[in-house]
Amino acid sequence: MHLALIRTLILYIVVIGALRLMGKRQIGQLQPSELVVAMMLSELASIPMESVGTPLTAGIIPILTLMIAETTFSFLTLKSRRMRKILSGSPTILIEKGQILESELERLRYNIDDLLEELRTSGYANILDVEYAIIESNGNLSVIPKSNKRPLTPEDIKLNPQYEGIPFLLVTDGRLNQQAMNDAGVTIEWLLEQLKTYNIYDIEDVFLATLDSSGKLYVQKKI
Repeated sequence: MHLALIRTLILYIVVIGALRLMGKRQIGQLQPSELVVAMMLSELASIPMESVGTPLTAGIIPILTLMIAETTFSFLTLKSRRMRKILSGSPTILIEKGQILESELERLRYNIDDLLEELRTSGYANILDVEYAIIESNGNLSVIPKSNKRPLTPEDIKLNPQYEGIPFLLVTDGRLNQQAMNDAGVTIEWLLEQLKTYNIYDIEDVFLATLDSSGKLYVQKKI
């Protein structure tokens, strides 16, 4: 019982480490080679977990071998465009200048209903609004609307909005983030003074406090 528990924990740590090496992509964003590795990892890890009689190395060694191969191929695709195309494929245009390319739909076995569904998911219910639709190598559909259908931007109406950076997380769950305080250029005395306006007199009572680039403070008190 204890042996099975320890073996499972070891394999869990090894698989988590292997997946971490693959980066922070979601499953739907994995390239074909990365998806294959992820599927094989689960299979290789399950064998020693199910059978205590199977040596632990029977799962760990293949997992490490897969990760070395994946790391090697990732490096090759980083340096070689040709290798990147072989392993990951290349984007395919399904709609070009408002016209659906039927030949490409057939080649990819991508039916018109799937295409329309993906367009609706992207916020384009009317195909007349679409200039280009490109299916990326990871299977996601990128939609480029016609120029008269794209969202309005400040530049379109000659506006020059102020810079908006990422807010500084000064306090999270009652803990002061001193590094964020230093980056924001504020002191704890200043923060405590500001918290008084929210009837908060102790930082431990703050659930979240952020400061944006315009100097506005957001505070939420713990319940």
